Amino acid sequence: MARIRVRPVRLRAIRASKPGRPGRPPVHQETWSKVSVVLFDRQIVHLDRLGVDIRGKSGKVLNRAEIIRALIDGLLDSGMDITGSASEADLRARVARRLGSPYR
Repeated sequence: MARIRVRPVRLRAIRASKPGRPGRPPVHQETWSKVSVVLFDRQIVHLDRLGVDIRGKSGKVLNRAEIIRALIDGLLDSGMDITGSASEADLRARVARRLGSPYR
């Protein structure tokens, strides 16, 4: 059985915004870590279209990261048991069925 190497997660502290400080103000209310994930081009295109559609309907801007975080939190908050998933495809199918999609 192959050994899996796990790196410890470094959490970043929230910086207090100081008046007159250049740059974007902090927007996160909790500790966070920057991670890199591989997404397929079709997923990026879909996320970008979704962001444009949301902006068109509500006038609010949601970027890719906000959409992805919301989807992850929505799944976690749903209480859905996904521990029996045997693969990415199986997990995708379980979530799609739960959301009422015809995906198999």
